[in-house]
Amino acid sequence: MIHPMLHFDGAGAIFAGIGLATLAAALLPRVLGKLPVSMPMVFLAAGMIVFSVIPDLPDPIPNTHPEIALHLTEVCVLISLMGAGLALNRPLGRHRWSSTWRLLAITMPLCILAMGFLGWWVLGLGVASAVLLAAALAPTDPVLATEVQVSEPVTDSEGEDDEARFALTSEAGLNDGLAFPFTYAAIAISISGVAPSGWLGEWLLVDVAWRLTIGVALGLAVGWLLGRLFFSRVADRLQLTEKAEGFVAIAATFLAYGVTELAEGYGFIAVFVCACAIRGSERAHGYHGVLHKFVEQIERLLTVAVVILLGGAVARGLLADIGWPEIAVALAFLLIIRPLAGWIGLTPGKTGPKERAVIAFFGVRGVGSLFYIAYALQEGDFPGGDRLWSIVGLVVVGSIVIHGIAATPAMTFLDRRRRRAAKALGDGEHGVASTPV
Repeated sequence: MIHPMLHFDGAGAIFAGIGLATLAAALLPRVLGKLPVSMPMVFLAAGMIVFSVIPDLPDPIPNTHPEIALHLTEVCVLISLMGAGLALNRPLGRHRWSSTWRLLAITMPLCILAMGFLGWWVLGLGVASAVLLAAALAPTDPVLATEVQVSEPVTDSEGEDDEARFALTSEAGLNDGLAFPFTYAAIAISISGVAPSGWLGEWLLVDVAWRLTIGVALGLAVGWLLGRLFFSRVADRLQLTEKAEGFVAIAATFLAYGVTELAEGYGFIAVFVCACAIRGSERAHGYHGVLHKFVEQIERLLTVAVVILLGGAVARGLLADIGWPEIAVALAFLLIIRPLAGWIGLTPGKTGPKERAVIAFFGVRGVGSLFYIAYALQEGDFPGGDRLWSIVGLVVVGSIVIHGIAATPAMTFLDRRRRRAAKALGDGEHGVASTPV
């Protein structure tokens, strides 16, 4: 007779798995080091294995649990946006952020046009579904691209952000929100039809002008108020930053997002702008490091959960109906469209050719794309939603593998070239980050 405390318990196995995954999330970044393997790659494989060998685990296919898929990816992106904004050390400016503006104004629309055309022409999707696919795959992901982004805030120099890491971090922070207008366009077309008379006017006034303006304005307002709260003479006398904990960053994230969503603005943009405003309020204060470190830890846990579930979904048949046309389109997007659009967007510019190639190539697609599909399928009328999930899942998996393998070698190569160029120019270590290569 088996003692009742020793029988197999599915809940116990899940808790044990969560504990192992959390421990791995803490240790893997140090263990992997300079290896051409990213943390998302490891957890994607772990999810595929676990859900293959343990059939009693709940089905992780996202379209069977749309609410969970929506809100889990939503929170994951929000936390990552706050972390990205807090990490940036370069003050906002037209020239300082010129690479960012180019990626947003040129590269992102080119990617949307190309992917929309491939979705309609090659994959045979309807107009609304093709627009949705293009919008969902438009943003560079702030969640899965940590290997190629700014790692942490520093207090002594604005030049610590090299151009490649800065451009990819700031692009990911802003275009996750800028993909929303195109998602709303897809939703409007799915409901009202392709004819512009049924949706274009309201889309331009509400989904573009109003929501973008409100997102930026409220993000600035919340960030400014929180900056005044923590970085002022009164705050110094009360020792607020010494006594406050890092989870204040979570409060800032949800406050900016919630207020903006209530005003029907774009909460993703508000969160990133809020983080940048907090970072800009007092750049030399060490409390930014406390905030960022806490956000980074929460982001890592959420990333583990999402990527393991994505691996489980793949194991349970998410990509079962994928054929050669879908594979060809996914590879074309990752290896041709984004790199080419990125190169066009950054030329001419202040980036050197090697930096330009790295920035153009590392258009990581990830959790943000999953969120937009989950959101649009709930709000619009898209026949064949399962196929859209499969295509986006394929692109995300491909991005995790391709960019995960290339990230560490590419950034190591850039850093080495930058040090050599700075040494040749006589800049020493101080000019490394700002030296184009």
